[in-house]
Amino acid sequence: MKCPLCESTSYYKNGRSNDQQNYLCKNCGKQFFEPALPCSLEMDLLANSNGHTKVSMADASELSLVKNLPEEKIIEQGLGSFNFILAEELLQTILSPDCLESAVFSQLILRIQQENEIRHKLETGISLLLLDAENLKLDINSELFLASICKSRLQVKIAFANWKNPNIGKQDIELYNRGYQLVHVPEGKNSADTKMIAFGASILRSYPTVKEILVCSSDGILNHLCNELQNQGLIVYWVRRQGQNLHIDNRNTGKITYYSLSMATEVPSFEKVIDPIQDLIKTEEESMNAKLNSLVDVATSFQERCEINIKHNLNQPEKEKPISVVDNSFAESI
Repeated sequence: MKCPLCESTSYYKNGRSNDQQNYLCKNCGKQFFEPALPCSLEMDLLANSNGHTKVSMADASELSLVKNLPEEKIIEQGLGSFNFILAEELLQTILSPDCLESAVFSQLILRIQQENEIRHKLETGISLLLLDAENLKLDINSELFLASICKSRLQVKIAFANWKNPNIGKQDIELYNRGYQLVHVPEGKNSADTKMIAFGASILRSYPTVKEILVCSSDGILNHLCNELQNQGLIVYWVRRQGQNLHIDNRNTGKITYYSLSMATEVPSFEKVIDPIQDLIKTEEESMNAKLNSLVDVATSFQERCEINIKHNLNQPEKEKPISVVDNSFAESI
């Protein structure tokens, strides 16, 4: 038997009323009576062709509820036909003010929200960055670019180094202020790399929602860590430095991305550069053709104008030369 309000099985007897046992729920304080089957229902349960059929208590309770329903709600005969009606009655009970305001209902909603949050994190996942601070330095712009490559949100950043080494300088303070977890390793060759491999190989134990991981180190020994992380089903980016560029290798797809440290921007690939160059050449050709066409039009117009002027001069009669008057004194002298 369960409490009709919170369905708790924790209750105790609380006296009798009208020859019925009264119970008090320890969980919600609801008082209720022990359910009893009517005599007519008992006859319905036992009567069949053989007269010896036994019905389970679940079916008996269902029949008891159906007996109290009006006839217009009963659609078909048989126990299976009343499932919809029972669901409707249950929904009305759940949506009642007493149930919605109860502590049990609030705990149920909180539990559902927590499970949904956990499921959402497991489905979406996070990205994680492992940095060998003794081998590679990442400024804030480089870090933001690496975060933009990942599809999942970059949530965890861990830096490995011998932070007592004076050559590190104040890099530990800078990384700590940027949200890095600092892991100290003792002095020694490849000490940080070894710690990264040991830590990264079991990364799913500490961060089960991680989907993508950035391995930031130029040391070739980190290739073993990248392979192990791939075998665990993670998307792995191996970040190495080559001169003034970062070489970002997606180990799952083979795609390589370059980032210029000096210009703080992505170095476009040949395929990304060739298309804009072709567009510029095409635009320049179209501009030159347009200018040449304009020049031809001007030359044609000038030639036509010259021919018109020549024809006009030929059609005009030649003007008579004026007769010069010789001075009389000069004539007399001749």
